[in-house]
Amino acid sequence: MSLKGKRGLGAIFQDQVVNTRQYLEHVKDSTTGTQGRVVKIFTNHFRVISRPELITYKYNIDYMPEIEDGKVRTDLLCQHKQTIGECHIFDGNSLLLPHRLQKQKTELVSRWGTKIVKVTIEFCSELKPTSVDCLRYYNILFRKILKMMDLKQVGRNYYNENEAMEFLNHKLVIWPGYITSILEYETSITLCADVNHKLLRMQTAYDLIMHVDSKSQRKDIKDITKELVGSIVFTKYNNRTYRVDAINWEETPRSTFKKSGGEEITFVDYYKEQHGLVVTDLTQPLLVSKGKWKKSQQDTPHEPIMLVPELCYLTGLTDEMRKDYRVMRDLAMHTRLDPEKRQHELQRFMNIVQRHKTAQRELQLWDLKFDSDFLSFSGRIMKEVRILQGSRAPILYNRLRKLCVIQNTDVSFLLSFKVLCVLSSDRKDLYDGIKKYLCVNCPIPSQCVVARTLDKPQTLMTIATKIAQQMNCKMGGALWKVETGLRNAMFIGIDCFHDIVNRRKSIAGFVSSVNQELTQWFSQCVFQEAGQELVNGLRACLEAALKLWYKHNLFLPQSIIVYRDGVGDGQLQALIEHEVPQIRSSLKSVYGDEVRLTVVVVKKRINTRFFAEYHGRLQNPLPGTVIDVGVTKRQWYDFFIVSQSVKDGTVTPTHYNVIHDTVHFTPDGIQCLTYRLCHMYYNLSGVIRVPAPCHYAHKLAYLVGQSIHQEPHYSLASRLFYL
Repeated sequence: MSLKGKRGLGAIFQDQVVNTRQYLEHVKDSTTGTQGRVVKIFTNHFRVISRPELITYKYNIDYMPEIEDGKVRTDLLCQHKQTIGECHIFDGNSLLLPHRLQKQKTELVSRWGTKIVKVTIEFCSELKPTSVDCLRYYNILFRKILKMMDLKQVGRNYYNENEAMEFLNHKLVIWPGYITSILEYETSITLCADVNHKLLRMQTAYDLIMHVDSKSQRKDIKDITKELVGSIVFTKYNNRTYRVDAINWEETPRSTFKKSGGEEITFVDYYKEQHGLVVTDLTQPLLVSKGKWKKSQQDTPHEPIMLVPELCYLTGLTDEMRKDYRVMRDLAMHTRLDPEKRQHELQRFMNIVQRHKTAQRELQLWDLKFDSDFLSFSGRIMKEVRILQGSRAPILYNRLRKLCVIQNTDVSFLLSFKVLCVLSSDRKDLYDGIKKYLCVNCPIPSQCVVARTLDKPQTLMTIATKIAQQMNCKMGGALWKVETGLRNAMFIGIDCFHDIVNRRKSIAGFVSSVNQELTQWFSQCVFQEAGQELVNGLRACLEAALKLWYKHNLFLPQSIIVYRDGVGDGQLQALIEHEVPQIRSSLKSVYGDEVRLTVVVVKKRINTRFFAEYHGRLQNPLPGTVIDVGVTKRQWYDFFIVSQSVKDGTVTPTHYNVIHDTVHFTPDGIQCLTYRLCHMYYNLSGVIRVPAPCHYAHKLAYLVGQSIHQEPHYSLASRLFYL
């Protein structure tokens, strides 16, 4: 992918400049709640205690001829430190300097081997110390610091190969590493740092292709393709990961390709010249990777990347490894860090940064300093949520008595639950085929159970209870309910899933409540080309949802609350400009006037962690802990909730951002409502990380994207068939 044209703010920084709070008059003065028991909270953020206070200068950098490799671009520019100075930050396209160059446009000449490259430095803009663009450069500077500490970049994160942990029994290696970001929050700029791990297998793609089983038989092409395609491989010679999209059985390392200069070279010679690596098997096929596809490039043809299996290490866990208790136990001991261990690791990391002489010299050039202690502030623990047992409970338990005494071969009783499929194994193709048939061709709510699960007398009651509960709610039964405190309100959950079969397709799951008790739900899927706005199919979903609500209640809902999951970094502005207006327009066409609407963006993949201090030790916060100060943003109406408890490791909070609100929720009101909805997911008799409509939408999109690959039959739209 060409580096040229990528100028501007990165995705996460694009969201920083979006001000949603300016339109929410009712929280103009404060977005902080007051209800609940106050508790002291620590977080994995380190305050920036010193940073540049003067104007800095941004320059665009161009190369002639065009240079694609980011490292080469940096090396070519750094040949002119006399001109740009020792103190500079370069992102591959633009340069930040603390001083202004004499000329508006400076042309320089660099050497790249035997080639001459013209480097043009042209003034772009002045940046104030408060500019979001400055924060982006500080992040680039900190990544430079991580490289100085001998950490290896893999993807977006940095890992310490020198402290790699080997599990020889399992043929696995773990690289410990860190995720970091410097961003501005309500009261300060902070460095958020968290521990991360990269899991590698002591097995190459070549080992998998050439594997011989106990009967001295090699795998056939079909089995190899099934195992490799879709997997992620890691190449140590450049510390990069690639997704395997295909295997080219016609080409070998002897095949040739054109280098950027136009000359042809074999893969064997390229790896020997470029990386000093010797490819031993010259007959092995080549792996094909299409690279990371971006919607902005959907019409741009690009050559796939060809990889030599022998040089590609497999990553992640196989299904067999996941089922192996010993593997999972040993990995958990090193990767699931409890709050005390996590704090220790992060404190050690910050100490290394502050003791590293080269790193400190680089930071001092920019007067950048960090606090060495976790940021702390107050959080609140909300009241426990009262659960009201479903009215069908007695019938359910009576059935369970009968269910618990049946033998594995006696499933006639279970058939009264519509369809129960007892599978001989957990083969994905078997499950997918059954689900596709029962969700599309012969639409019936169904439950699949692997036979060996039923072959455990000591846990049969628990398993039977779970099966009965799932079948009950799939057929429209209510297991329990929670009082939301709102009357005549419809709740909507939206989430997206990328189809693993067709990379250019994605599925949006749309789920909405049908009754006021939130015990019945409508669902619909929207298939869209990658890069296509979801709004194109949203109108039909909303109209169908409102039609079904009216059929059940004989009136339309007075308020509509949307929980929108699946929003990536940099998509916030598009959501506000396109999706919210479409929702409002669709509702207006039904109501004839504006209706009370709240839209909340839900984010699960975050690196912020919270810790509470009990008896002098850091522990996970209690379920129901809400944080709306310290690491929230001035320009947003946002908050964090720790809704569930975890047995091992550190709990991950969920971030909520209210981007539209004509219901006029108070901070306490929306926080309590959100927490209550986390209790309404029928597939787990406990509290989940996100509100139930969100997780229902995720389960729907996931089932369709993983197994069905087409729209479910409309007759299932009012059933929770996807649980």
